[in-house]
Amino acid sequence: MDALLPQLIDTSQIFLHEAWLGKPVFMWLVFGALILGLLVFDLGIAHSRPHQMGFRESLLSSLFYVGVGLAFGGWVWWELGHGAGELYFTGYLVEKTLSLDNIFVMSVVFSYFAVPLQYQHRVLFWGILGVIVLRGAMITLGVAVLHKFAWVLLLFAAFLVLTGAKMLLTKEAPPDIDKNPVVRLLKRFMNVTRVIYGPHFFVRQVHDGKIGTYATPLFLALVVIEVSDIIFAVDSVPAILSITSDPFIVYTSNIFAILGLRALYFLLAEAVHRFRYLRHALAFLLMFIGGKILAADLLGLPKIGTSASLAITAILIAGGIAYSVLRAGKPERRRIAGSRASS
Repeated sequence: MDALLPQLIDTSQIFLHEAWLGKPVFMWLVFGALILGLLVFDLGIAHSRPHQMGFRESLLSSLFYVGVGLAFGGWVWWELGHGAGELYFTGYLVEKTLSLDNIFVMSVVFSYFAVPLQYQHRVLFWGILGVIVLRGAMITLGVAVLHKFAWVLLLFAAFLVLTGAKMLLTKEAPPDIDKNPVVRLLKRFMNVTRVIYGPHFFVRQVHDGKIGTYATPLFLALVVIEVSDIIFAVDSVPAILSITSDPFIVYTSNIFAILGLRALYFLLAEAVHRFRYLRHALAFLLMFIGGKILAADLLGLPKIGTSASLAITAILIAGGIAYSVLRAGKPERRRIAGSRASS
């Protein structure tokens, strides 16, 4: 037994350092254990009882998840070098900013289905679990396609440029839940209650003397949010794959950016509309990501380095937020100045 123990230790060390999807197994295990621990803590401890998240709790939770995401990026930098670290932070910033559009949609969905504040976190939590699985599938498929057909990257790049241009030229409109085909399909093929029954997605009810299972509006809200994320992923996944095709960098940066979305929703749901020019910054960011690939591969121009890409990404996002804040204060200052002049 004493002679067998060192052999088992050596075998386990070899296994942990074996490459899986391009990275050592132990790095994937650390990531998985960290995500699992965060989800268990979130649902099992921090939100074991449904309650409304206040501003202070939302702020602390948002800062915590941002801190965890940045700390993980620091570990990636330490383990894999500055190049991988910069790619992670670029992907994290892009996904975090693109997810702000999701907050607006969540607000509309919760308002339409009249989901009480104390149950919104439950919907978002289970929504995040779905995102973890769906994003993994989409990213795996995207990486496989890129590895087999490298020219697809040019299609991604062109798609991002066109998406960015469309964002600049069109106004953002709230989603029409009444006309949502997913909601219509669910209501057609499922029994749905008119009211919400606490935190339950499904309830047993008696109708025409028969007991049946009914979905609640809480479940419809969950499905609409999941479908909305898939739609948003059509933009965000090509964006991150245009930055790097490393599955580990793409997936971890995506998931850590999304994990804090629940807390960020409660923090920004009422104020996200004030960052009106952030949409323009996102448009320029998507055009930049796609444009630099087209410029290098089609026009033969020098490639923009990872450090420069990270800096440009941060400047565009910060500029969009800052300009939104400055412009938001101008109407109020004009109103005050006008009232003083009239008096």
